[in-house]
Amino acid sequence: MPAPTLPSENPAVAVVNPSGYALEFDNVSIAFDEKVVLDGISFQLPHGETKALFGVAGSGKSTLLKLAIGLIRPDSGRIFVLGEEVTRMSEQELFELRRRVGIVFQESALFDSLKVYENVGYRLLEEGISAEEIERRVREVLRFVELERTYDMRPSELSGGMRRRVAIARAIVTRPEVLLYDSPTGGLDPVTSNTIVELIVKQRDVYKTSALMVTHRLQDAFTMATHQFDKATNQMVALPKGKHCEVPMSFLILRDAKVIFDGDAHQLATSHDDYIREYVS
Repeated sequence: MPAPTLPSENPAVAVVNPSGYALEFDNVSIAFDEKVVLDGISFQLPHGETKALFGVAGSGKSTLLKLAIGLIRPDSGRIFVLGEEVTRMSEQELFELRRRVGIVFQESALFDSLKVYENVGYRLLEEGISAEEIERRVREVLRFVELERTYDMRPSELSGGMRRRVAIARAIVTRPEVLLYDSPTGGLDPVTSNTIVELIVKQRDVYKTSALMVTHRLQDAFTMATHQFDKATNQMVALPKGKHCEVPMSFLILRDAKVIFDGDAHQLATSHDDYIREYVS
């Protein structure tokens, strides 16, 4: 691991980390009401890679995502996003950084009072982009998630899976450099979950956006590691045995507030750690 950048003498000034990672946690710890949630967490997400984050309920997965975008600050340690130290940023600096990050929440978090196109284009409107360009880009991403027909609909008219796909469209419409997924298939039936996984694989392989995906479904991440998007057929296809997808895929497992595994699918499947073997099975 590259030597970390020394912190600035002025805590209000963000530090740039030249390591080249899209996301990096360096010895990060946080506790709530004396309960340690994350303890000395360190890992890196290289540019263009996808990392799936696992852990039982209450293991700190969602807390980790909130830390990554500066919604909360750690008790100790440093966090870098796109080379900038989030843990030393002002609110204005964080606001600017979040423009470069797309987030997909489990609950979709759509505005029920707005139509689909307004939900998807909301952040573009905030950036002062012309109405014509917003419409073009909104239609483009809705077409990407195969929901262009919902352009004038309201979220209340959509199924749970469709709302999740609209949330993905909203996350990618700004062309983010990093994507954060918070349990994107949580609460969905197996068929709909597979549809969402296919869409995430499509986004990964077409745009190659760096992504961190929190999930409780191990099978989703294994599917992503063993499949890739075929542009010719416009669908997800299984890779031949022994072949890896073009976009690197790795796994991170949290237990008792610590990282107990950080590696690829083969390393995970062949781990001799009793807890990991039981988790995988």
